Amino acid sequence: MDFLRPSSLTEALAVKAERPDAVPIAGGTDVMVELNFDHRRPDALLDLNRVTELAEWTETDGRIRLGASVPYVRVIAELGEVLPALAMASRTVGSPQIRNRGTVGGNLGAASPAGDTHPVLLALGAEVEAASVRGTRLIPAEEFYLGVKRNALEPDELITAVHLPAEVGPQQFAKVGTRNAMVIAVCSFALALHLDTREIRAAVGSAAPTPRRATAAEEFLGDELPWSTKASITDSVKRRFGELVSEAASPIDDVRGSADYRKHALSVLARRTLTWAWNDFQKGERECA
Repeated sequence: MDFLRPSSLTEALAVKAERPDAVPIAGGTDVMVELNFDHRRPDALLDLNRVTELAEWTETDGRIRLGASVPYVRVIAELGEVLPALAMASRTVGSPQIRNRGTVGGNLGAASPAGDTHPVLLALGAEVEAASVRGTRLIPAEEFYLGVKRNALEPDELITAVHLPAEVGPQQFAKVGTRNAMVIAVCSFALALHLDTREIRAAVGSAAPTPRRATAAEEFLGDELPWSTKASITDSVKRRFGELVSEAASPIDDVRGSADYRKHALSVLARRTLTWAWNDFQKGERECA
């Protein structure tokens, strides 16, 4: 196995163009597990740890550009106020050691349906920045996930960043696992209330071949929320929202949980996160458009 170590993004893209078979590695929290269990044996690894351009984040005109190699621990510490749901999801990832090494870019590259950050990216309307020697393009998160562990990258492309709106409004993330830490999600859910547009975005994880939005639930809730009065949401609205979120999923039975349990758990997570997000909206000073 060749071990390729570029020292700049330009060099990394040139190497990826020459060796499209090379598997990118930064934190290694997914790739090294696959190697150790002999589930994968690539001809080359492309080490991105010396590419400093990938380990930075910036904010411009209300949007965050999060470098692909920024670890979860920095998302939690530095972006918790502007990207609270992403910070919530990051806190649930693995152990402190994993959070020190793992990245949102790696989560996207692996494209596992159970990836913790995927529902948040969908709920926030994120875009994935993919680069190659041919240029750079932005892929909407909804178009990035193609199947189980399959994404929309071309063979010569690298994930260089994720673009997200800052402070869109109240947002929440919740996850069910077989224990409280160091566990793959049985199911997960993210919700964002986009105050400027009065748009609801909700997404499920670990409950379908790919992370996906619950569009029928979004449309229902958008028509039912008392935006102007900030009145409490009725139990019947919460219950119906949970039912529609559950219907958006197409889970399987596996060792972590049954399909029926996942659908039930998602309805509970949807009701809870809606309650928490609406409470934040009621207490907040910012008004919707």
